Amino acid sequence: MQLHDDELEYDDEDDQPQGPSKSQIKRDKLALQALAERMASMPRHELERLNLSEATWVALDETPRIKDLRARKRHWKRIANLLEREDMEAVHVLIDGAEERERTATAHHHALERWRERLITEGDGAVTEFIEACPEVDRQQLRALVRAAQRDTERGKPDAPRKLFRFLRDSLD
Repeated sequence: MQLHDDELEYDDEDDQPQGPSKSQIKRDKLALQALAERMASMPRHELERLNLSEATWVALDETPRIKDLRARKRHWKRIANLLEREDMEAVHVLIDGAEERERTATAHHHALERWRERLITEGDGAVTEFIEACPEVDRQQLRALVRAAQRDTERGKPDAPRKLFRFLRDSLD
């Protein structure tokens, strides 16, 4: 971990850095605990790309069986202590990649939701626009699903809008 000059504590007598401040150490520990929580929620096949120690693997593997909130907090601290000894560059690269994939998936999901809402509210104008954007789509099925979604939305039923969403997702993927 690289320390910046503003993170060092100085001795008044000789203005020599004495090491990181207590506050900086605490921030670093909390960041490692958050990283431990993030890693424990990731699929194992993604984590296997890292060269983690056996002790870290054991700690990560026993995470699901810990139910008590206080015990879980102690567990995050334990994993954070183990992570201090690991190659943090590789861990950060993995986490950053996973976060980027999540952001991309979320943006794609929101775009599909916007298309669905437009198709339901605007009708034929939005259908024509969607067909222009995605010409290989089955036009008849799209129009039928939009009409059914419009009917079900008026009735307060969620079935047809869900089918329309799945159709849009399959068409754009």
